[in-house]
Amino acid sequence: MAKMDMGAFTGMTDVKRLSFLAVILASVATRFYKLGEPEHVCWDETHFGKMGSYYMNRTFFFDVHPPLGKMLIGLSGLLTGYDGTFAFDKPGDNYNDTKYIGMRAFCALLGSGVAPLSFLTVLELTKSVQAGILAASFIICDTGCLTLSQYILLDPILLFFIMLSTFCLIKFYSTSNKTFSVSWWLWMMATGISLACGFSVKFVGLFVILLTGLSTIHDLWRLLGELSLTKMTLVRHLVARVVCLIFLPVLVYLIIFAVHLQVLKKSGSGDAYFSSHFQSSLLGNSLYNASMPRDVVYGSVITLRNHRTGGGLLHSHNHLYPEGFGPRQQQITAYSYKDENNKWLIKRADAEYDPTGPIHFVSHGDYVRLEHVHSTGRNLHSHEELAPLTKEHLQVSGYGINGTGDQNDIWQVEIVNPNVGLHVKTVLSKIKLIHYHTGCVLYVTGKQLPKWGFEQMEVTCNPDTRDSSRLWNVEDHVNTRLPNISFQVLAPSFLEKFIESHRVMLQGNSGLKPKAGEVTSRPWQWPINYRGQWFSGGVKATYSIYLLGNPIIFVGNLICLVAFLVLYLIWALLEKRGCTCTLTTQVKETCHTTFGICCFLFTGWFLHYAPFFIMGRVLYFHHYFPAMLFNSMLSGVLLDFIYQNLESFFSPKTKVGIYTSSLVISLSVIVHSFYLFHPLSYGIISSSVNTSSNMAGLHWMDSWEF
Repeated sequence: MAKMDMGAFTGMTDVKRLSFLAVILASVATRFYKLGEPEHVCWDETHFGKMGSYYMNRTFFFDVHPPLGKMLIGLSGLLTGYDGTFAFDKPGDNYNDTKYIGMRAFCALLGSGVAPLSFLTVLELTKSVQAGILAASFIICDTGCLTLSQYILLDPILLFFIMLSTFCLIKFYSTSNKTFSVSWWLWMMATGISLACGFSVKFVGLFVILLTGLSTIHDLWRLLGELSLTKMTLVRHLVARVVCLIFLPVLVYLIIFAVHLQVLKKSGSGDAYFSSHFQSSLLGNSLYNASMPRDVVYGSVITLRNHRTGGGLLHSHNHLYPEGFGPRQQQITAYSYKDENNKWLIKRADAEYDPTGPIHFVSHGDYVRLEHVHSTGRNLHSHEELAPLTKEHLQVSGYGINGTGDQNDIWQVEIVNPNVGLHVKTVLSKIKLIHYHTGCVLYVTGKQLPKWGFEQMEVTCNPDTRDSSRLWNVEDHVNTRLPNISFQVLAPSFLEKFIESHRVMLQGNSGLKPKAGEVTSRPWQWPINYRGQWFSGGVKATYSIYLLGNPIIFVGNLICLVAFLVLYLIWALLEKRGCTCTLTTQVKETCHTTFGICCFLFTGWFLHYAPFFIMGRVLYFHHYFPAMLFNSMLSGVLLDFIYQNLESFFSPKTKVGIYTSSLVISLSVIVHSFYLFHPLSYGIISSSVNTSSNMAGLHWMDSWEF
């Protein structure tokens, strides 16, 4: 099974260079063609273009993804003349004179790098130019990869760093015969840095970290079996990997986050998602350099912020719950913005409030009443009535007249972080408010009330006392009888902000749910290309962009995936039964090598695909494309292996012809399929809804929406 009865074709450096150059040119040409069209905001450009603007304006915001991708988008806009003023309000907004092309070009540039990196990775694994060309062609000619690369999105940045991490990892293993050399260290460090960058774009980068971790464990296990290595050498190998593949990525990730927090200094739209402690570090926020009393006492007027991501401030207003929602008492909600209706007077539960009496601190275990200050004078109240939306919880309302109510107005204060002291402290103390009569806790569900509740968030009394949304802290504090302190001295450290940012991001990620009427998908649909996503326009539009994988490539990838599993199972069974002993050493080594490579790539596909089955968040088709890259490389390796083995069925004179013909036919099918389906990426055009579009006759599945 000598790889080349075709001369030294694949071993020629010039051929490799020319092939690599051809892959680069094809990738760049397809990604940059019609880059400026359509000249309006498409799909998630409304989010990531806006976030790039926030970085340029240094305005703090909240997103469920780590910062690197958005920082790079903002930097690319800054370097190409974008002024950071376009609103990116909604898909379909015309860019007009906005210089948006630079940000699209940056994403397209990184998207263009994915296929060349796949070529280099497969070439390094197999030493076969043909396998590399096949793998790269699957990626270049896939309309889904193309569409994701042409817009202001995180996906092309993520795909680039995933591919770069994989390539660097393979290059590191290729230097295993030169351990502790300069190139060995450099490729291992490059792997660690690439892993950090991928994870810094989206948490999906964790999956290529897992792939690297499994490969590293396998490699260390192999080294452990090499008896020629001393114990000290094994320790050096372990320490080198810990430093380059754990400590270095963590350091890079911390640096990226430090830059992110340093750039976004100004108060902005993201404030409400973070704690009062965090907000006190943002320039322009009411808590920045604020002067307030440190310890809360009876008679203080306070606001209370909930610890749910975007949980808001405890709020009430002079409106009652409508008919059908228990007794018509005053609404209690959570509101994300500063407002006079967020203010509450804190009073002892067992005594009349005397503004001239002795000062008493509010402490852990105290029973209190909270009186709504602005215009209503009603107490925070709960009773044995069901909450308006969350029926397993109890309703919270405002009750009483001028601060006079009943026993259902009493709440017990419990400080859950007593390390800051047993007196309730402004900003610092995390507290629970436990209802005296029912034992439930004051809670924000995160559900949005209907228009009668002004679409603010539902506040309930929750019998389950474990959820973090039960926690509150005092954000604003006014009491003229107490001395004020500057809260600048209480500003959080970088580590505190880093930890809170991740808590908020993870909560936000897990809480992502589909919007009304939004088309989502399930993981089982992705490999079969069941349904795509509209990027621009729609069914009735005369010009539209539709994210869908190239059907021929997706079918080919799926067939190759199944074929590998079948062939590998047969090979394993034959080896187990000793049936491969009659094969030549070269044949066995080729099979072992090829199946080993395919196992690595299959593991990459599996790690980037299987975890989505257990995720509770909303999912979309574009989440499959990191896995698709590994599937495409596996297809290139397996097809090259199969084509080379076809020669054993033919005479020596036809060997080269069979291999070359198979390769040419495969590439022709791939390129022709791209020609057929390219309007998905470059624009589905129809003069009216009743005429044929340039996709006529290609609607192969009823679930496709174009």
